[in-house]
Amino acid sequence: MTALPIHAVLPDLLAALRQSSNAVVVAPPGAGKTTAIAPALLAEPWCTGEVLLLSPRRLAARAAAERMAALAGESVGKTFGYATRMDSRRSAATRVTVVTEGIFVNHIQADPELAGVSAVLFDEVHERSLDSDFGLALALDAQGALRPDLRLVAMSATLDGARFSALMNGAPVIESEGRSYPLTLRHIGRAANDRIEDAVAAAVRTALRDEAGGLLAFLPGVAEIERTAERLAGVAGIALHKLHGQIDPAAQRATIAPSDMRKVVLATSIAETSLTLDGIRVVVDSGLARRPRYDRAAGMTRLVTERASQAAVVQRAGRAARQGPGVAYRLWEEAATAGMPRFDPPEILEADLSALVLACAIWGVLDPRALQWLDPPSDAAVSEAKQRLATLEAIDGDGRPTAHGRAIAALPLPPRLAHMLVRAGEMGLATVAAEAAVLLSERGLGGGDVDLDLRLRRWAGERGQRADGGRRLAERWARLALSSIQGRGSGRGEGVSPRSAPADRPHPNPSPKGEGLATAIALAYPDRIARRRDASGETWASVGGRGFKLDPTSSLARAEWLAVAETAGMAAGARILSAVEIDRATVEALFADRIVTRRFVEFDPATGGITAARETRLGAIKLASGPDSAAKPDEIAAALLEGVRRHGLALLPWSASAEALRTRAAYAGFDALSDEALIATLDDWLPPLLVGKRRLEQVEGLTGALEGVLGWDGVQLVNRLAPPRFTSPAGSSHEIDYPAEAGPTVELRPQALFGLAEHPCVGANRVPLVLSLTSPAGRPIQTTRDLPGFWAGSWSAVAKEMRGRYPRHPWPDDPAGADPTLRTKNADARARGSR
Repeated sequence: MTALPIHAVLPDLLAALRQSSNAVVVAPPGAGKTTAIAPALLAEPWCTGEVLLLSPRRLAARAAAERMAALAGESVGKTFGYATRMDSRRSAATRVTVVTEGIFVNHIQADPELAGVSAVLFDEVHERSLDSDFGLALALDAQGALRPDLRLVAMSATLDGARFSALMNGAPVIESEGRSYPLTLRHIGRAANDRIEDAVAAAVRTALRDEAGGLLAFLPGVAEIERTAERLAGVAGIALHKLHGQIDPAAQRATIAPSDMRKVVLATSIAETSLTLDGIRVVVDSGLARRPRYDRAAGMTRLVTERASQAAVVQRAGRAARQGPGVAYRLWEEAATAGMPRFDPPEILEADLSALVLACAIWGVLDPRALQWLDPPSDAAVSEAKQRLATLEAIDGDGRPTAHGRAIAALPLPPRLAHMLVRAGEMGLATVAAEAAVLLSERGLGGGDVDLDLRLRRWAGERGQRADGGRRLAERWARLALSSIQGRGSGRGEGVSPRSAPADRPHPNPSPKGEGLATAIALAYPDRIARRRDASGETWASVGGRGFKLDPTSSLARAEWLAVAETAGMAAGARILSAVEIDRATVEALFADRIVTRRFVEFDPATGGITAARETRLGAIKLASGPDSAAKPDEIAAALLEGVRRHGLALLPWSASAEALRTRAAYAGFDALSDEALIATLDDWLPPLLVGKRRLEQVEGLTGALEGVLGWDGVQLVNRLAPPRFTSPAGSSHEIDYPAEAGPTVELRPQALFGLAEHPCVGANRVPLVLSLTSPAGRPIQTTRDLPGFWAGSWSAVAKEMRGRYPRHPWPDDPAGADPTLRTKNADARARGSR
């Protein structure tokens, strides 16, 4: 067997594991850590049981097991086996089992002691997947409490080993130098308006012409791979392969195996690590990656195409130099590399944590942050996950798992799909629900149509390893669901028939398969049930309040209701990726306990009146509405009150006296009648005026209400400081115009002010009255804020002019010393004579 770089450090690793329970291995790609370390452990005295090797992907798991078996001269399934969600090859003789990270999490949850397991190897931990981080946290917890003899090894190509060493209780770090071959980087760039598949196809053609050996091209997703393959279909002399999670295992194996023809592999990031592709000497890197990003506000995960990280592009380029000198073509300028993110963010910081929180609760840890993490989950993410689990009836108010929560956690599915499977199983729909779960988990089965019912029917007619594996998986999940339901029933002392739901959970009558599929999807995603909003079927409103969009040419666009499973894009207008038609009766039967009918009375600011109506809703979707003639008087009054609170006091029919009182109170230094104060005390003074009213214009008695706010003493003080009228020295009474533009103003004849040596003032701040003086005929002659100054100044000119016009009235030279009068000179003389 050819020596691999990892063989040079295997003695150090074995020695470390004899002395301690944990170790960290850092080895570059191609060093051989994935296939060499596990077999080397089998001869160790402490290794009497099974070795589990965790792989981030099913393809890598199968490839690793097959490679170790081939090196041992065996067929896979004997000493070396694997177990993934859709496929398994192992036997009683198996000593090393390569498992995907999700399989391991399910395993340790079911058996925290990991009975019969001597070691767990975590491969490619630098990828920081949620299942990898969680599996390691659980393994460390089990090791500390139950299995101090359990060996744990973290293995990575690029990771900072010191962080994992600290996490794993100071584990020794074993480093391998790896095998180094020359690597040439060519930054060829890409025009901004070039489609990525055109640019990659052009780069592939150039590399095939100028370089030797097989070629591996990295693209962000399956769609780009398919379009690039179409553009390369005419290239002669090559074996064109596609490598992603949706292709059949046989096709995946052909991609890895040696070939007599020049190999061209179009791959997603699945090919960055773990796999060695025989004969690859050239890499073409688009510089893009497609990653899931969880939108916490929308409660959905969406795929985002973004720039790959610096760590990822280093991994990609290194694929060209695993077996000899290589070259990497990069579709960006060299200077742009520095602008790429350094690393991919840990999935735990961006993912939906519902499954993790539920698993922790069942593990006995109500706060996931109590476990050992490189990067602990955020408070917000844990809180949001708990809310979702409560909605799914998986945890109680204290965060502890319910019987239903334990049932769904027992299934190897995300909580939503597991909840769907259990609840559908209670309705006799376990088989169709399991098929729905497979369709949503295994992309590509049944095609890519939005209509899940169409995809389900197409899948039924498909043949091949992947289609058959999906059917076997659905059968297994259905059996697991029914076993869970029956076991839960027996645990309560009563059985639950798989064809009957609990008595308090209404559900439709047994339905055809298409309707059963709709029921299953609705159970999994009740917040995504959607109703058509327009005639074209392009826009949809969902129960959860989000807006969805659908291609109007889709057959589903004619439906009135949809059970939506998957969406992509921004939450405000996410595009529907998969859904099935559902009828309203099924929706109302499934979620009768969530349908709310409410009566409401709302204020209409345009009319100043109220609208009384009844409305039936399922979440954000209005099912029915109509007027409510039986609105109660207190409801109407409350709506009017709220209308004033929200839209302001200007809506009230203020009388002149009420307005004047508010103005005078302000001059008197009282804030109690200001807009802010009246709004703040609205509940104290306005409700009595609203009794029996349906419109604000009908309100009466506002002046009295304001006086009540001031109180008797307050009204008296306002009247003293800011009186409504001015009484002149002549005894005449004149209304004070407080809102006048110039300030509080009084209009009167100057004769009424004779003998007044001080200017009259009002208000707490002694604001001078504006005296608008008129002739005996009522025509304006002078305005003053300084009466003594007027008497001493311009009065003589005014008096001179007025004597000629109104000789019958007094115009003395010294008005400040004259007697006030409103009579003519003759009338005044007669009055004095009579005395």
